[in-house]
Amino acid sequence: MAFLPDTNLWISVLKDAGGALAAKVQAQPLSAIFFCSVVKAELLHGAEKYGNRERRLRALESLFAPFASLPFDDAAASRYATLRHELEISGRLLGPNDLQIAAIAMTHGLTLVTDDSGFSHVTGLEVENWAQT
Repeated sequence: MAFLPDTNLWISVLKDAGGALAAKVQAQPLSAIFFCSVVKAELLHGAEKYGNRERRLRALESLFAPFASLPFDDAAASRYATLRHELEISGRLLGPNDLQIAAIAMTHGLTLVTDDSGFSHVTGLEVENWAQT
């Protein structure tokens, strides 16, 4: 099984490098954990937005280094369009970044790791919440 942790998981790992979530990530083979361009963008935005920009950027560079990163490409764009349409019809909303992350996970057959319950509305998306384990 391979995983795409959401932004919220990485923020928790960065805040508590010795905590349970960090240990869960470290227990996985490197080849089983992926980043995506959207999660990176959100984390990089946080580095720009909050204090100690240079320190935060260095920490992110170190965090990103061991993991493969997946783009929001044409295949994910097609999946995004379908998912967005389905959610609109059902009257459920998911932010555009989260929807892109879900589309990337589904395009690559990855399990999304998040504690954001909004993802539960995405039909067919495999989700795990490592904060509860």
